[in-house]
Amino acid sequence: MPSMTVLATTAVPDHVRGALTRWMIEPTPGLYVGTLSARVREELWSVVRASIGAGAAVLVHPEANEQGFTLQTAGERRRIPVDFDGLTLVAFRPDECQETAKPL
Repeated sequence: MPSMTVLATTAVPDHVRGALTRWMIEPTPGLYVGTLSARVREELWSVVRASIGAGAAVLVHPEANEQGFTLQTAGERRRIPVDFDGLTLVAFRPDECQETAKPL
């Protein structure tokens, strides 16, 4: 059964954007929304993951869990999804510049 899917991208190649707009609408640059079957969603996600390059992407779709959705990421991002007893929380990867900064 098709379900609402949201995919957000940052700095992905143009051919990936073109592939996504065949199946989803792009209400704002880099944000794609559509009603997709699980098979189409997984195929699109595999294309995005395989050709992400220096960009990043986040996929959100309904799932039968406590939160009612699942979150998947691809590429280098500062925010990292972390499973905490079945809940997906978001952790921040520290900035490299903050690590090298010395306290006053």
